Amino acid sequence: MVAADAELMRRALARGDTARRRSAPNPWVGAVVVRDGEVVGEGATQPPGGAHAEIEALWSAGERARGATLYTTLEPCSHQGRTPPCAVAIADAGVTRVVVALQDPDRQVAGRGVAQLRDRGLTVELGVGADDAARALAPYLLQRRLGRAYTVVKTAMSLDGRIAARDGSSRWITGAASRADAHALRADSQAVVVGAGTALADRPSLTARDVDPPVAHQPLRVLLDATGRVMAEGPLFDAELAPTLVVTTEAAADGAREAWLAAGAKVLAVAPAADGTGVDLAATLEVLAELGVLQALVEGGAALSGSLVEAGLADRLVTYVAPTMLGRDGRPALDFAGPARIADAARWRLVDVARVGTDVRLDYEPPLPDEGAG
Repeated sequence: MVAADAELMRRALARGDTARRRSAPNPWVGAVVVRDGEVVGEGATQPPGGAHAEIEALWSAGERARGATLYTTLEPCSHQGRTPPCAVAIADAGVTRVVVALQDPDRQVAGRGVAQLRDRGLTVELGVGADDAARALAPYLLQRRLGRAYTVVKTAMSLDGRIAARDGSSRWITGAASRADAHALRADSQAVVVGAGTALADRPSLTARDVDPPVAHQPLRVLLDATGRVMAEGPLFDAELAPTLVVTTEAAADGAREAWLAAGAKVLAVAPAADGTGVDLAATLEVLAELGVLQALVEGGAALSGSLVEAGLADRLVTYVAPTMLGRDGRPALDFAGPARIADAARWRLVDVARVGTDVRLDYEPPLPDEGAG
């Protein structure tokens, strides 16, 4: 690795971030072409069916790509999909060296792109900026490796860990800045998920509003309703705002299914949860992955959020903490069966802290497998 490789890969990552709200179900990849120490081309993933980042960068570079180095945040594809294989285009453009942050876990690539480049005589460096790229592309990587959507559990709570007052009211615990930040989270997701209880209590629209850059498409609104409690009315079923998917079970009455469908929602049935309450959450996240969802933002109540944490299906916790207290009768943020002993409690990793207006945003990821509890 030459000294400039890390800096140029950071530039490619920044370029890839610009495509996050338009590329799914493809990853938001960035690419940079450098010749004789000068950046001569850059690109980012275009919407599905459009050019991949490497092709955009090559088009930008033109003839200056000959003899150049190409930096890309993810292994170039090696197969014919909606677009031709990028590895072939890179070689044909006359690039002599390719620096790749991460191998693509997609089974159609999985090392074949790197092998194809090397077979064509190109020098390939793998692993430059790998940690930063893994963080940036975490939803895509997990979805491809595990076959389920990457799950962000968002909560807004008081200083004493409550998400609603004694009477159930929760608008607004946090300030306007936190609410705007949460809309950006929605915009970065392909689906926003709530349970039946939240849908009944809040009648949410679940759209991403007033975000910059704007979303190419509103995220899919996903309602988890195992028994058909939620009527097919209100903002959640306004098809002009955004599409809606209801995930239910065979326990839902035919009348509820018919009403949801008549309102324009898509309805899919999964198995019930093992404890008989709600839907099977793992199966739901697999369904979302099949629909092209990379990141699902969960804005449900304590039961849904707690169930995801307990099942090991929460990949990130985003918690907005407001400078207020709701007391012992307030509703808790997470509802799940915790450990009997403090020594057995999982220690989540704090990965980011930010002041958001009068509130604080805390981002956590699960403990690493070898960290355990305690």
